[in-house]
Amino acid sequence: MNPIKVKENIYRLGSIDWDRRMFDALIPLPDGTSYNAYLIKGSEKTVLIDTDEPSMKEEFMKQLEMVDKLDYIVSLHAEQDHSGCIPFVLEKFPEAKVVVSPKCKGMEMDLLHLPEDVFITVGDGETLSLGNRTLRFVHTPWVHWPETMTAYLEEERILFSCDFFGSHLATSDLFVKDKIKVYEAAKRYYAEIMMPFRRIISKNLQKVLALDIDMIAPSHGPIYREPALIIEAHKEWVDAPPKNLVVLPYISMHESTRLMVEHLVGALIDRGVEVQQFNLEVVDLGKLAIALVDAATVVIASPTVLGGPHPAAVYAAYLANALRPKVKFISVMGSYGWADRSVPVLSGLVKDMKAEILEPVVQKGAPTEETFQAIDRLADDIAAKHKEEGLVG
Repeated sequence: MNPIKVKENIYRLGSIDWDRRMFDALIPLPDGTSYNAYLIKGSEKTVLIDTDEPSMKEEFMKQLEMVDKLDYIVSLHAEQDHSGCIPFVLEKFPEAKVVVSPKCKGMEMDLLHLPEDVFITVGDGETLSLGNRTLRFVHTPWVHWPETMTAYLEEERILFSCDFFGSHLATSDLFVKDKIKVYEAAKRYYAEIMMPFRRIISKNLQKVLALDIDMIAPSHGPIYREPALIIEAHKEWVDAPPKNLVVLPYISMHESTRLMVEHLVGALIDRGVEVQQFNLEVVDLGKLAIALVDAATVVIASPTVLGGPHPAAVYAAYLANALRPKVKFISVMGSYGWADRSVPVLSGLVKDMKAEILEPVVQKGAPTEETFQAIDRLADDIAAKHKEEGLVG
């Protein structure tokens, strides 16, 4: 890919990773991703904002053939899909300085083995003059690492937002065209990467909203020429209350748990509660994470394996706990043959969510009429809790 003009003397560099299907060996990427870097030529100084994934080194360094002199490399985030090509850029432009937040300096010295004298650290709100253009740095810690910052090009009103407002999406579009597709990709991205830090992100969101933003240029995904699209989405995801939604991840070995799940789904629908059911045997965990953004209740359903919950249910509970969504209520449901510790194990795995634990439904053997009555009571309880929270219209 060649450099693409964003505005006069502003270019998008980087690469489109069409074939990548996992990120951090954890996050599913059904639509690939991109690694965005940006080149800004001022009247006096030229700056590169972020670099590229090291595996894309050859393509990225070829793009820099258009650059005669580079004064600064602004590194917004130390993670290697942003910073990994900095050593190669410094080989080509040894006079360039790496502009970072103070915390990022130490991290990149550790991760990239860069010498201390290549760095310039900038404080929150500090500016960097390029001559006729000015970059202002806004520290946005925990979006999604502790050292992260954004850069605001004052004259053009462009926010280079790093991972903030990003989307894992491989597309040839420089700017957002398919709003529905980008919205889903951005929500997946937020759910999997940002949601654990939503309380801090809420504060960072207010910081960037104080800026007069005409365009948002993230480090992954297309550029937003209508910033309100992604800003309003983040306001909802971060700060709005959960919805009248139950997320129900489950796995079943001999149909007993599946029958219980099907009964609960029907009972909740009858009571006006939306449900999203996920079979953990085949689920795209990104879809589960997306659903957790809005969920008021999570019910984890699992059969017993050797006295405890199925490993797939353990993983789902651990993931939900790590993502820390706005969930208000949690319950456990399942079946067992001769002994069971599913309830204490699964309940212990979700304790960081600080949600209220509702009465579990656990059945020895196949479900009976009494089991289904207990499930109906759980559905009643969930519907009542949602109504008390003002979630039912």
